[in-house]
Amino acid sequence: MSLPPAERLRAAGLKVTKGRVAALESLAAQSHATAEELQRRIAAEGVPMTLQAVYLALQVLTDAQVLRRIEPAGSAARYELRVGDNHHHLVCTRCSRVVDVDCATEEAPCLLPADTHGFAVATAEITFWGLCPGCAEEEGAE
Repeated sequence: MSLPPAERLRAAGLKVTKGRVAALESLAAQSHATAEELQRRIAAEGVPMTLQAVYLALQVLTDAQVLRRIEPAGSAARYELRVGDNHHHLVCTRCSRVVDVDCATEEAPCLLPADTHGFAVATAEITFWGLCPGCAEEEGAE
């Protein structure tokens, strides 16, 4: 995270609240977290927030483009601080670990469809699926 949470919120024109700061700090510690994971982490830090309040904070932060929401197939929505670039994700099919992967061409969109059907394509969202190193090692041992 390039700016401290309060500055990041102000830069986006948002009011600085304990809940929003806690959400940003929690995502800095655990990227690609679900709302439920964030709520548990926030509560462990002593900030009382209901799951509904966490979802509301995440929606406001996503709408203001402070966060990015991703939805890997078969998974709950996940949130990350990395916004404004053209990166993609690797998802483990066994443990659901998600990691960022940079676009190979470094400019959006890094992949073009065979036929745009008249659309002005701005970005491509790509998810790579496979086994993370830990799960691949476990599977090899089984």
